[in-house]
Amino acid sequence: MASSLSFTGFVWKNLRRRRLRTLLTLGGISMAVGAFVGLVGFSRSFEHQWMQIYSSSRTDIAVIRGTFLNTSLDESVTDKLKAIPVVAQAAPAIINEMDLTSDENALVYGWLASGYQLDSLQILSGKLFRDGQQEVMLGDVLAQGLKKKPGDTLEIEGTPFTVTGVYHGASALEADAVAMPLDQLQRLSSVEGKVSTIDVRLRPAPQGEAWDHYVKRAQAEIEAALPGLRAIPAAERASDNQFVRLAQASAWGTSMLALVIGILGIANTMVMSVFERTQEIGTLRSMGWKRRQVLQLIEFEAAILGLGGGVFGLLLGWGSLRVLASLPQTATFVSASIEWPLLVQAMVIALVAGLIAGAVPAWRAGKLSPVDALRHD
Repeated sequence: MASSLSFTGFVWKNLRRRRLRTLLTLGGISMAVGAFVGLVGFSRSFEHQWMQIYSSSRTDIAVIRGTFLNTSLDESVTDKLKAIPVVAQAAPAIINEMDLTSDENALVYGWLASGYQLDSLQILSGKLFRDGQQEVMLGDVLAQGLKKKPGDTLEIEGTPFTVTGVYHGASALEADAVAMPLDQLQRLSSVEGKVSTIDVRLRPAPQGEAWDHYVKRAQAEIEAALPGLRAIPAAERASDNQFVRLAQASAWGTSMLALVIGILGIANTMVMSVFERTQEIGTLRSMGWKRRQVLQLIEFEAAILGLGGGVFGLLLGWGSLRVLASLPQTATFVSASIEWPLLVQAMVIALVAGLIAGAVPAWRAGKLSPVDALRHD
């Protein structure tokens, strides 16, 4: 009973014993968790912006090439899609990133002037572009940054284009982008007759059929009618494109590197703690503490460090997201709020990091013989 009552006392006593070392360790794991929350939070905001593009245009399915090596498909597939009974509308599209000036690049959307994707754009000034013409429309954020208005000329990849209009898009990825005729972007990208995706609106689901079931049935019908192509629900497509994957890979890669450094910091602290308390551990063992209790003591201390760093890391990550949300360059992309799944993920990672870091020191402490530990100088 006495040993169980003093268990937490030993934990807090050790953490307070070397306060500077404890604070430095908390700082290390806090930086790691803060990097995770900030970077992953940013990448998820980026993913949500892609989802807004599909939801605002009411796109239900994106049709893409089913193979990894060949990601483009023939524009003529559009007419075949329109003939499928579940398809209400089909509109081809290309998305590319291009240089506008020596220090400015932007996403460029290639759409048909008759494509339904344009329906979700609010024209603030000017008019829509025309197919076959060297014309573009600019999102309001990009137009402001470039100081362009309808009637001005914008050079893209060495080709002059007339700005016909300025629009506001539901997503920041549209507001800070260029929209141009599909054939013009095909020419600039040297992919005449090819598109990267065909956006599809489905007909209303039959009465009594759940929407999710209807979408799955539509996927199957499209893929059966067009072998070699994949029909992907809009939500899945928003989280599975090259831009989002790159952002996610960068966020997780950087976060994991910072986390490894944080784990090493906790491990170093616990190794030093075990070394400095060798005689104390020997005394506890001679008083009847079992090896399991010593293991639990060290792991509990490491877990406290991990969780403490996790809490401070959440505050740090939340603060970094607030800063990004206030900067003009990133304000339209980033949300300062932290979703519950990300919060839980961060705390679980912090706890697991602490337990991993404390595993070896705890094993070494558990192996100490009471006699040898008491003789330690």
